[in-house]
This record gives sequence, structure tokens and C-alpha cells, in this order.
Amino acid sequence: MTAPKNAVRVLIGGEEYTVKSELPPEYTREVAAYLDAALKRVRDSLPSVETHKAAILAALAITDELFQARRGDREIATRLT
Repeated sequence: MTAPKNAVRVLIGGEEYTVKSELPPEYTREVAAYLDAALKRVRDSLPSVETHKAAILAALAITDELFQARRGDREIATRLT
């Protein structure tokens, strides 16, 4: 049996979205806020960029953070072995 889905309203880039997820609402809000902040950083640095392009650039920045964190985890694991 699957867990019930929570419908959570979030604000990203000035637009409201309803996200349905089995994750806790607080977590969903935190993830959305992180994305919103990344999008704001892109828009602040490139004010004339189109919205969909700003979203792609924000996604690339977040993906880079993920890859850097994974690389760091692997390096730490290597040092511990």
C-alpha cells in the first residue's frame, strides 16, 4: 500500500504550484524554497534572461551542487578505506 499523497502549495519564481508528494509537506516546501532561491540568483545575475532559460540555468546550478557533493562523498569514502 502506498502512502497518502500530500498536496502542498509552493511559490517558485513568483508562481504558485501545487505539488503532490508522499514526502512530508515541510520537506516539499524546503525543496521548493531552495529551487526558488536558485532561480532568484540566476534572475538577479541575468535580469534579461527568459523565464524558461533561467529555470534551466538554475537546474544546472543545482545539478552541479549535487555532483560536487557526490564527488566529495566519494573522496571522503576513499580516504576512510
